[in-house]
Amino acid sequence: MSNVLFDIPGPKARARHRVLAGLGILAVAAVLAYIVYRFIDSGQFTARKWEWLQFAQVQRDLGNAVVATLEAFALGAVLALVFGAIFAAGRLSDHAWLRGISTFVVEFFRAIPLLILMFLFYYGGPALGISLPPFAAVVLGLTLYNGSVLAEVFRAGIQALPKGQSEAAYALGMGKTQVMTLVLIPQAIRSMLPTIISQLVVLLKDTALGFLVTYPELLYYARYIGSQGAFGRPIVPSTIVVAAIYIALCLLLTALANYLERRQRRSKKHVETERPQPTEDMVGVA
Repeated sequence: MSNVLFDIPGPKARARHRVLAGLGILAVAAVLAYIVYRFIDSGQFTARKWEWLQFAQVQRDLGNAVVATLEAFALGAVLALVFGAIFAAGRLSDHAWLRGISTFVVEFFRAIPLLILMFLFYYGGPALGISLPPFAAVVLGLTLYNGSVLAEVFRAGIQALPKGQSEAAYALGMGKTQVMTLVLIPQAIRSMLPTIISQLVVLLKDTALGFLVTYPELLYYARYIGSQGAFGRPIVPSTIVVAAIYIALCLLLTALANYLERRQRRSKKHVETERPQPTEDMVGVA
């Protein structure tokens, strides 16, 4: 048995891979153990470093930071999806001028680092007489950068469909818009869903860059708490708590994606089950 790119490993190769995997796990565990030891040795796990979590005001402020992060993520995700869908359609247009403009916009914003976009909107805007609040600068940066990436995802997903799908729709008399919205996009979304969710996870983590433009999200609040001398400057504990919150949010988003994927598989299986089977009369006629 072989694959196109490589031969399936035999017993000796599998045993060697297990040994290498075990050594890799031990190495990672050793690094993590050393980091934990250094934290313990430097007093990062003492009660004084973590007592800030007991204050009600701190808990409320931490909750507000989570809400601010989710607000930027939610609005940025919706706008990025809309941006990606519009410019993906533009790149698939029959008009050369529209394809050219869409390609330029997508490639331009995809090539600029997200942090530079946020800096341009927040710090560069006043030079042009446009003052944007931190929230708007963060959302605009997330929309343009991630929307450009999603535009490529949408375009690739639609072009990966068999040409017979669109040809059959055109043969039925459908227009370009109907073919795109009723035939191609619903099918492409099924195959694009894992990639879309992966990019949304990236978008969620990218909200952490907002602290550099003074947006009060999770990382901004972690830095604020970590600089408080009254709590012993718990920069490491506050960072650990914020990292745990980000991990939980990303896992929830991934769980939602897995649920949607399972539901699509069930609905597809249900449709296939209800498909009428050929009868003896139909076979005879054929």
